Amino acid sequence: MPIASQPIVGPDAARRLVEEDQAVLIDVRTPGEFATERIPGSRNVPLAALKAERGVISAAGAPVILVCASGTRAGQAKDLLGELTGVPIHLLDGGLAAWRQDGGEVESSGRKVWGMERQVRFAAGLLVIIFVTLSLAFEPLKWLAAAIGAGLVFAAVSNTCAMARVLALLPWNRRAA
Repeated sequence: MPIASQPIVGPDAARRLVEEDQAVLIDVRTPGEFATERIPGSRNVPLAALKAERGVISAAGAPVILVCASGTRAGQAKDLLGELTGVPIHLLDGGLAAWRQDGGEVESSGRKVWGMERQVRFAAGLLVIIFVTLSLAFEPLKWLAAAIGAGLVFAAVSNTCAMARVLALLPWNRRAA
């Protein structure tokens, strides 16, 4: 099965292609997430820096399989890159979670950085609680809680997340292994 015809590659096929040097794995999660857990031999090019670092992908010289936690950010990365790299770009179906579930080897540093989706849920929930509580003293603050909710709806509809982009700038998400 040639990779050129497959936009989405399953864990087993991805493993075979990498072992046969027919593809390179690029992990688009934050450096903190990558340092915590990663597929051996994968390279980290965070989604936030992807356009600036597309030369790393072009230099791979082989088809690239994009990896993230579940597949969502890898899909965003593929959309961002378009045809800019000169090499075929594919997605690992189900991301690192599917790779692990399929019995694929995973390296771990022992660090415990939450995944970006979990960080977003925590931050959004905490902000809503804070703004609703503060609105008891100053009623207009309820609208900030509503704005967080509206932002989450927009993130779901557009498949982008401004909060994740902000959280990616925090020190534990930028730190390499």
